[in-house]
Amino acid sequence: MLPKKVHMDAQATVAAEGTPSTRDDIAPDTGTPFTRARTLQFGVGFFLFGLLWIVGLQIVAAVLLPQRLRDIGVASPETLLGSISAITAVVSLVSNLVFGNLSDRTRGRFGRRAPWILGGGVLGGVSLFAIGVLTSSAAITLVYCLCMVGLNMMLAPAVAVLADRVPGRLRGTMSAFYGGGLAGGAPIGSLVGALFIVNSFPGFVLGGALMALSAVIALVVWPRERSAADLPPAAAGLGELLRSFRPPRKAPDFYLAFAGRLFMLVSYQMVMAYQLYIVQDHVGQSVEDSARTIATMSVILLVVSLVGSVVSGPVSDLIGRRKLPVVVSSVLFAVGIAMPWIWPTPAGMFLFAGIAGFGYGVYTSVDQALNVDVLPNEEEAGKDLGILNLSTTAGQTVGPLITSALVVATGGYGLVFPVSIAAALLGAFFITRIRSVR
Repeated sequence: MLPKKVHMDAQATVAAEGTPSTRDDIAPDTGTPFTRARTLQFGVGFFLFGLLWIVGLQIVAAVLLPQRLRDIGVASPETLLGSISAITAVVSLVSNLVFGNLSDRTRGRFGRRAPWILGGGVLGGVSLFAIGVLTSSAAITLVYCLCMVGLNMMLAPAVAVLADRVPGRLRGTMSAFYGGGLAGGAPIGSLVGALFIVNSFPGFVLGGALMALSAVIALVVWPRERSAADLPPAAAGLGELLRSFRPPRKAPDFYLAFAGRLFMLVSYQMVMAYQLYIVQDHVGQSVEDSARTIATMSVILLVVSLVGSVVSGPVSDLIGRRKLPVVVSSVLFAVGIAMPWIWPTPAGMFLFAGIAGFGYGVYTSVDQALNVDVLPNEEEAGKDLGILNLSTTAGQTVGPLITSALVVATGGYGLVFPVSIAAALLGAFFITRIRSVR
């Protein structure tokens, strides 16, 4: 919500053409034209923000954390890693919602979002680094949970910046910049982490530094956030605070978007979380051959995801459509999943990486803009986006569990692929039912 004076000035400026939140070229937070320079600042800031934090996290999460558990002599590192993933999923789920809401309610001269973004980046980065010096599995689990608290303290307010400060017609483009950073950074983080697998300490230092730096870079590159000291005070008292976490009511499109993302993430994690085992057990490759296949898939995913993400957001803004790119990308992802199901060969896996990777790159780019567009109340963007992000955490948790259950029940991956395809298509169906967004 704008400070009273700024809000009145903005109304006077655009009285004949609409409110600041509906004008295509007006910044929602200032009521002033959204210039090309401002567009570039936000675009570069979102790209670097997404790139840096995901590279830092993946260096540790994808490579160094699993290796650290082996290095300290954990009897069953695979089991402990699964337990850590489950615990941190719950921590992420809660902290994203909490800090999104608290940032909505923050009042101060540094703005609503900036203090949380900076504090979360520092906490996440320090915690990520600390894992590299700990020798207790319990301490590692606890500190990794703190890292997830810091990460979500940073992410929830940062994503809310899309609703606070970016006009509707440019949200797809900004989402594309952010999604492009994530799409390119994830495989880069895995590749960089592999370079430190023997001497891991510098890798933990680098991972923590990049996560903390992501917050600093974003706040430096983005135009400075306006003071929130003049905003109407948030309702005080424990009761009002608890009521502020209440999910939105009479907002069917909000929950359709939630369901669409949930099923898409279930589909994604059912296959991606088990890609190494699929290559070894479904395709039938040795450990050495599977490593080469996974490396090739990572390069393919890097290229196609980055292209799909960067291209689709501006196209979505140009054609004024959100649902179409999301639905098409979901169908593409389903087609990609069918490749190793039909052809259980390395070529089938490469086709999966190319087709599904491109589809997911498009999806991550436009889906975030769609989620912002379905928010029922932009003054509660942090909290409501936190609720929508619960679908991501739930999908990341449920997807691998479904795959595990199917493999145990059937002794193979034959049912995993059709179930994953069905989940992706079901997610697309829910998106088609959204009425308030084109």
